[in-house]
Amino acid sequence: MSEYIPIQCGLHDSYELACIRNLVDKVIWRGDDGQIHRHKLRFLTIEIKDGGEYLVAADQDGIPFHIRLDRIESMPPGHQKA
Repeated sequence: MSEYIPIQCGLHDSYELACIRNLVDKVIWRGDDGQIHRHKLRFLTIEIKDGGEYLVAADQDGIPFHIRLDRIESMPPGHQKA
């Protein structure tokens, strides 16, 4: 796994706000294998583990996803680019 690259503070805040609001949105990210993943997920929380920050989200069936923030290619709901 590659070294974690911290994301911008404003982007991080948008992920946290989406989790607080328990929002549902399509998330696009690149997996460890380089494959692109697309799922409609409910934002649950942000957690820190193994030196990186992860979005914890769940699909409509409740299946959990732990997605490293620096691998997410889509913008969180409501995020305004600076």
